[in-house]
Amino acid sequence: MADLVIAHARCLATLDDESGELADGWLAISGGLIEGVGTGDPPDADEVIDASDCLVTPGLVNTHHHLYQNLTRAHPGMTGSELFGWLQGLYPLWATLDTESVYLSTWVGLAELALSGSTTSTDHLYVHPQGAGDLLTAEIEAARDIGMRFHPTRGSMSLSEKDGGLPPDTVVSDDDDILAECELAVHRHHDRSWGAMTRVALAPCSPFSVTERLMVASAELAERLDVRLHTHFAENAEDDAFSVATFGCRPTEYLERTGWSSNRTWVAHCVMPDAAEVQRLGAAGVGVAHCPSSNLILASGISPIADLHAAGCPVGLGVDGSSSADSASIWLEARQALLLAKLRGGASAMSAREVLRMATRGGAACLGRDGEIGTLKVGSVGDVVVWDQTGPKFAGAVADPIEAWLRCGPTGARDTIVNGRSVVRGGVVVNSRLEEVLRAHRVAATKMQRLAT
Repeated sequence: MADLVIAHARCLATLDDESGELADGWLAISGGLIEGVGTGDPPDADEVIDASDCLVTPGLVNTHHHLYQNLTRAHPGMTGSELFGWLQGLYPLWATLDTESVYLSTWVGLAELALSGSTTSTDHLYVHPQGAGDLLTAEIEAARDIGMRFHPTRGSMSLSEKDGGLPPDTVVSDDDDILAECELAVHRHHDRSWGAMTRVALAPCSPFSVTERLMVASAELAERLDVRLHTHFAENAEDDAFSVATFGCRPTEYLERTGWSSNRTWVAHCVMPDAAEVQRLGAAGVGVAHCPSSNLILASGISPIADLHAAGCPVGLGVDGSSSADSASIWLEARQALLLAKLRGGASAMSAREVLRMATRGGAACLGRDGEIGTLKVGSVGDVVVWDQTGPKFAGAVADPIEAWLRCGPTGARDTIVNGRSVVRGGVVVNSRLEEVLRAHRVAATKMQRLAT
């Protein structure tokens, strides 16, 4: 008898090349892993979720985020600023981060992601104020408490304003100290087992906030520890101009000369590569976290994701930080990705099915876990989303449930299941601490934002 069965789905989109899309589909989960997929009458189980009139998909994968930024969400002082000015305006607020505020912002941010169907999230935590405590452990504890699969990255900055960088002195560290903390984080938290709930990557913030030595040494350390690499990359015209002025080359060449141009790496944004660089990134297998809403809000541009995917880059979706994208919804990013791809490349440039694959298997590939997460097949993890397709928003959408999923709405998950356990049920976060954490989060956000008044 299975632990959990999801039964009678209008469409079970497995994202598995063999099973495809199953009408009247079911899947069974035991021990956190999928043990069966089929159609018609399901097997017996301790718990059964009825998915009639619903689309069922793998859990969505968020490949880029700064969870702490929901403490300064939609901050009016930064309206109208592009990337560099926006960062310089917010760094003094973020310099007050501590373990409590990181725990609260992570908990709330992951709850918000679960409501939009995300079951796995990364986090790029690169602000580590001096004396703030062990922030990475704080966010891992929050993810464990709410029950989300988590890929935090040990981020870093080593160039402050006095060195020609953007952040204040209080949030940067020495290269050697950063490398030591990165190695400690991997040994303490990285789980290499199949179905792991926590894995860690190394993530210098960006080429304009760390030394070239740290970029090179981080790539070498990731190779030695066999973990992945992440950074911001080619985000906008300012980023490109900084690279040329500072390093004497464009960002793609800088990635190559520092040892980052490999399939161990996934980068955030990748808005500005030219046609030749797209091919070089694809040949190296560099993954891309596409963050369409953030790119729009900061006027960074439209990433050539269709071209990057065609060249061989794994492409996933990222909500980015809640101080730029504001709404941490992977469903919203999926819809924005579809619309922007069509705007850039024409009406046939991308389909809803291609975007669903990007949001699931594409994200899994960025994290080095394709076949383990992002798909519904025997042996993969029990991370599943049930999307209700009834009511006025879906009236008339009878022809294709996957097209309806992305083109109707806005919508959120009815049920979000991680490792075989419900995180969201009936559109509501099941954890009983939600209101308590939200109250504490409001206090922390208000305290941080007083600095800007």
